[in-house]
Amino acid sequence: MSGIEKEILKKVMQWLILADEDLNLASHALGLGAQSPYRLIAYHAQQCAEKYLKAFLVYHNVDFPYTHSIRVLLKLCSNLATWSQTLKDAEELSFYAITARYPGEEQEVTEAEAKRAIDLARKVREKVRTALKQLGVDLPE
Repeated sequence: MSGIEKEILKKVMQWLILADEDLNLASHALGLGAQSPYRLIAYHAQQCAEKYLKAFLVYHNVDFPYTHSIRVLLKLCSNLATWSQTLKDAEELSFYAITARYPGEEQEVTEAEAKRAIDLARKVREKVRTALKQLGVDLPE
């Protein structure tokens, strides 16, 4: 493996670690019961999905714009993988990238919406991890 390939894999792993931290935080916060910050849970689920898609693009050395749009990232992934079309529902996560971060933009997120956001993030995570493994990337569980 060349130095460039090692550097790319290092960057991919960094993206995946950050993504998993977002998902772990969202999952943990969901367990807070009545104190669960559903808006932030959905935000971290969105961040997980975004970072997984960006990790896949980094692996393929694809430049991507500064964006939180899952739709845009899935479109870029679609040039490399057919599985991206199976994640169309994940596009709804993009909404949470804005509403959780900016004053005046926040909107209430229900428990059901937060749970769905986590489910969608897990779906993206599974697809990307499977794709990377099929490409020979050794991923820790």
